[in-house]
Amino acid sequence: MTAARQQKKRWWFSAAIVAAGAILVLGGPHANAAGPLERVVVDPASGLAVSGFDPVAYFSRGRAAQGRPELELRVAGVIWRFENEGNRAAFADQPEVYGPQFGGFDPVAIGRDTAVPGHPLIWAIAGERLYLFYDDAARAEFLADPERIIERARQKWPSVSYLISR
Repeated sequence: MTAARQQKKRWWFSAAIVAAGAILVLGGPHANAAGPLERVVVDPASGLAVSGFDPVAYFSRGRAAQGRPELELRVAGVIWRFENEGNRAAFADQPEVYGPQFGGFDPVAIGRDTAVPGHPLIWAIAGERLYLFYDDAARAEFLADPERIIERARQKWPSVSYLISR
């Protein structure tokens, strides 16, 4: 099995635990109604946001990149990893910009009143914000009309986030 498939397999196992409601973290002062840090999906095996992927790399490199253990930062009670000092500094300055929207939950699922963790390897940037998706079909649906999906998710997020915080 390739390293990428092993990573994805580990993630899917972790997502099953997330879906059971085991690992939600309430956000801190940077939280907002549909913001990235109100409730953040955390990998149960590692305790890391975005499964240890560098959230800034999606913007700076245009791809998912693993963060390094020696470059961690705790923001809103969650540990984030970065691949370089510059990315860590950028995130520290603007976590609401670089953190995945809806805390890493799939916006398509949120629009359907469901909290489903997004996968860090299935992503898109829209409106200069990062979105993670459960699968390729959700990502394709999002890309067909991102404004509609984002608006619907924003409308539904208060009630969905309330249910996952209980």
